[in-house]
Parts: sequence; structure tokens; C-alpha cells
Amino acid sequence: MNDWPEGWSDRDRGNRYGSGSAGAQPESARVMRQVRRGPTAPPQGAGVPQQPSYVNGQGHGDYTNAQQTGYDSGYSTGQVYGGGGDSGGPGDFDSRAPRPAPNWRRRIKWTAISLVTVLVVTSVATYFWADGKLRREVDLSKVIDRPEGGDGTNYLIVGSDSRDGMSAEEKKKLHTGSAEGKRTDSMMILHVGSNGDTLVSLPRDSDVELPTFVGSESGKTYKGTGRHIKLNAAYATDGPELLVRTIEFNTGLRIDHYVEIGFAGFAGIVDAVGGVEITIDKAFKDKYSGADFQAGKQRLNGEEALAFVRTRHAFAASDLQRTKNQQKFLAALAHEVATPGTVLNPFKLYPTMSAGLDSLIVDKDMGLYDLGSMFFAMKGVNGGDGTSLNMPISGSTGGNLVWDKTKVKQLVNELNNDEKVTVTGN
Repeated sequence: MNDWPEGWSDRDRGNRYGSGSAGAQPESARVMRQVRRGPTAPPQGAGVPQQPSYVNGQGHGDYTNAQQTGYDSGYSTGQVYGGGGDSGGPGDFDSRAPRPAPNWRRRIKWTAISLVTVLVVTSVATYFWADGKLRREVDLSKVIDRPEGGDGTNYLIVGSDSRDGMSAEEKKKLHTGSAEGKRTDSMMILHVGSNGDTLVSLPRDSDVELPTFVGSESGKTYKGTGRHIKLNAAYATDGPELLVRTIEFNTGLRIDHYVEIGFAGFAGIVDAVGGVEITIDKAFKDKYSGADFQAGKQRLNGEEALAFVRTRHAFAASDLQRTKNQQKFLAALAHEVATPGTVLNPFKLYPTMSAGLDSLIVDKDMGLYDLGSMFFAMKGVNGGDGTSLNMPISGSTGGNLVWDKTKVKQLVNELNNDEKVTVTGN
């Protein structure tokens, strides 16, 4: 009896194994897709390994080849792509590759370049900021009949009693009084040359001849009559231009640059640098300037410094001693400003520059380089590299101090030729 469904025959059944096959032999190996992995590891740092390729193989040979080429590597162990499992097979790799060591030479190079760039940019910005704050208000081109220039550079440094911008409380604190206008409390010539720098104080009570001059504002020519005045009266008559004209006429020395500072600016600079250390030889007191000092080394603040340089009633030779004190203190101030502790400290440098530049009045040709040269020369004089003296005096007339003409001529000749100064003053 045929147990197969109707219509089926042995020929229809064929030699089958499984799926209802009655044959005794198993079927031949089926054709199946083989998974073949590449022999090389994926690129370093890749997050996902190379995907397997699927090919259609035939017979047992293809299956065996698949096993030999890594078909079972990782697959049979349950490795998940991208999981970083360790199957120990030839196709294994570590997706977490070690980070390369830092290139310190390159880092140092770029750090240095960045620092230099910042320094250059800051320096350029500071230069233009400072240059823009200079008050170039004095026009030396208005000065007539000027003497020929010599070797080196001559600065006329003037301390005025200007009270511009000061409140009533500040005037009281600094003992400046409330007089209108401006007068010169101190005048100095600083010669900067190659044979040492020289600082010459001009007493404000010096007896000088008022020369012919052109009014700085009116443009009108005023003829000289041979009249003698005190030196500070020239400034009071027609300002800085006439002061320069009078000094050049009476000395024969050409003034290259003009620098003026008022009361408030002077005190502000001293406070900005944290005070100035100075040694006072002898105690003195002056109710007019507010001075009250003991002998010895001490650090003066702005208020005390102003009192020190303005005091004259406490001394017998009032004007001459005051000019010596002014020389001494200004040189010490320049030394303080030029120290590395000020120059390299932006928290001191910028306030100092701001206080100074806001209050300085200079000539129209004055540059920051000229101003820096002046301060460093003042520092040199204080350090013993230069010479400081009063204008040589031979006597007095009518309360005015008369210059020693012979010594003044020798002094001017040495300065014009940039020679070492041998003249001594009072």
C-alpha cells in the first residue's frame, strides 16, 4: 500500500533527507551565504569595525574557507561590533588607541609667540595712549632771535604754581593759596649729552634783562628797553615763550625742549609711585609751605614733597637753598619713576604715567622719547653720573641775584660743546 499522498511518486520525492524525506542519506550541503572578514584591522581610532562581506559559496570547500578566513572569529563568541570585546582572534583590535604624547617644544614655541604678540600690541597701544595725553601747548617757533644750537639737548624744566583743576579743599591741604594766574616756582636747565648730564638751577630771583620779544597771543613786537626784572617775571609777563626768549638772550644757550608741571600734577606723580625716599640734612619748618621735617632718611608723600620743594622762608639764603632742595628731590623722583619696580609694574606705571602726562605741558616738538630721555638723565644726575649746580652768582642788586658773567660764559661754552662741566655754582 502506498503511504504517500495521491499523485506523489518516488521520483517526485527524490533522495531527500529531513522535511519528510524518507531517504537514508542526508542531503548535500546547502548553498548558504558566507561571512568573510577582512584580514586587516580597521583604521586606528575607528569607532565601528569594517562590515563583513557576504558571498555565495558552493559546497563544503566554501564553508571551510569561510572558517579559515575568520568567519567564526568573534562571531561565535557573541562579539558585538564596536563593543571592543576580546575574542583573541586574528581580526581583533583595540578601538581605544593610546593618545600621542604632547609636543612640548611646539607648545612652548606657540606660547612664546603669543606672549611676544601680546607684549608688542600692549606696547604699541600704550605708546599711542601716552602720546595722545601729552599737552603740547608751547610753540617755540614764536621765540625770535634764537642762538645757534650746540651738541647735546637742553631741556628747560619749569615748576609753576598753577592751581588749575584744584578744589578749595586741595588748595588748603597743599598750602598753595588761591592766587590767580601762574608763576614759576622753579626753573632748571637739564643738559643731556655724551659727557655726563648736567642740571643747572636758575633762581627765580635772578636779575635778567627783558629783551625784545613777540607776544605769544597778540603777535605784536615789544621792543626791549634794557629794563631788568626778576627771571620769574618774564613768565608772568607773557608765558613760556617769553621765559625761553629771556633765558636764551641772557645766557646764549639754546633751549631745545620745554617741560612744565603744576602743583597738583607734581603731588599726583609722587603719590602714584608710592612716595619718594630722600635724606634731609637738617630739620626745618615753614608755616607758609606747610613743611615740618626732621633730619634723616624718610619717604615723602605728595603733600610733603610739595612742601619740601616750595619752602624758602626757613632758610637764610632762601632762593638758593630752595633750588638745591628742588634739584635733590626731582632727581630722586626721576630715580623712583625709572626703577624696575615702577616700569615693570603696570599697577604703578600706568597711574604714574597718567598723573604725569595729564599735568605736563610741553613744547609742540616734544615726543615720548624726548620725555623718557629727560627722566633717565635726571636719574643719572641723582646716581652720581652727572653734575648739578646753581647758576653761578656774583652778588645781588635790589633784592635780585646777579649772575657771575665770567662763569656763566664758561658754563654755556662747556654745555654747547658737550664737554664735562668744570664750573661750580653757589
